[in-house]
Amino acid sequence: MAVELDVFVGNTTIMDEEVYQLWLDGYTVNDAVKVRMEGGVLEECETTADVLLSDTMDQYRTFQMCERLLHSPGKLANQLIFQIPPHRQAVLIERYYAFDDAFVREVLGKKLSKGTKKDLDDIGAKTNVTLKSCRRQFDNFKRVFKVVEELKGPLVENIRQHFLLSDKLARDYAAIVFFANNRFETGKRKLQYLTFQDFAFCAGQLINNWTVGAVDNMVEDMDVDLDKEFLQELKELKILISDKDLLDQHKSLVCTALRGKTKAFNEMEANFKNLSRGLVNIAAKLTNTKDVRDFFIDLVEKFIEPCRSDRWTAADMRLYLTHYSNSAHILDTFKHQVVWDRYMNVIKSCIFKMYHD
Repeated sequence: MAVELDVFVGNTTIMDEEVYQLWLDGYTVNDAVKVRMEGGVLEECETTADVLLSDTMDQYRTFQMCERLLHSPGKLANQLIFQIPPHRQAVLIERYYAFDDAFVREVLGKKLSKGTKKDLDDIGAKTNVTLKSCRRQFDNFKRVFKVVEELKGPLVENIRQHFLLSDKLARDYAAIVFFANNRFETGKRKLQYLTFQDFAFCAGQLINNWTVGAVDNMVEDMDVDLDKEFLQELKELKILISDKDLLDQHKSLVCTALRGKTKAFNEMEANFKNLSRGLVNIAAKLTNTKDVRDFFIDLVEKFIEPCRSDRWTAADMRLYLTHYSNSAHILDTFKHQVVWDRYMNVIKSCIFKMYHD
């Protein structure tokens, strides 16, 4: 009996995005099959459990073979084994380097070393992320850190070009690298309310304004190391709290500008000197590595918590810091306006972002 068959042969690598996500999330083949069955794929494709198992295994094999190329995304476009259209390559890379906010929040600021890798079991259990996925994410952080550590030029741009990531994801990785390099403390109980995105925003502010690269964009290690010269200059700001006349004058200018504009005025007036000392002392101590590490905890303890306990609203905070920052320009004997602005612009942005429940 003659049978007519239409045969089509192609060499485009077929990848199911849902299966790819299951593989990335660390599901075993059998667990992935179960999830696909529960999603109704058997009815949708009118197929059997055996075919589904075979398809899932086949896809997993393909992803495993692609994985070494994903470690250096530039190689994916230039290889001939897998015929993957450019738009699909971009999806594979972006998803491979994506991470769970809950996971990154746990490792943020820690050394990307074997010691931290040993803790991944516990972190996975705490964040509900599989160990396999934890390892992939951690290894990605480490890989990006290693590559950009050796490069000159802007950090975000280097990550984007070498790993072909979207601008948003490249910025997030820049924050992770920056935190790992400076070892900022993020794990203390008082900082638990802050999300990864809060910290990533602050990292962006610090990178763009306080690093050597903010001044000269072709120096070594530019966007990862804070500008030592600037940190030294911050000590000059101590005059704002050590000179009694200057402190009184600053308070008078700020309070005159705030009077009648906020319900929290009395608390602002009563706490002015303590709050000013808090912010200026943070600046003056940033030449010490330990104080750089404690930057966020100091902001919370010395400024955010006192304001929170006085029930300041976000609008109160904005109003106060704007006048506090601007009034320093009118002080007759204060001569460090440029350093002051470079410091306060970042401090204001970070506090505005961090001031929430």
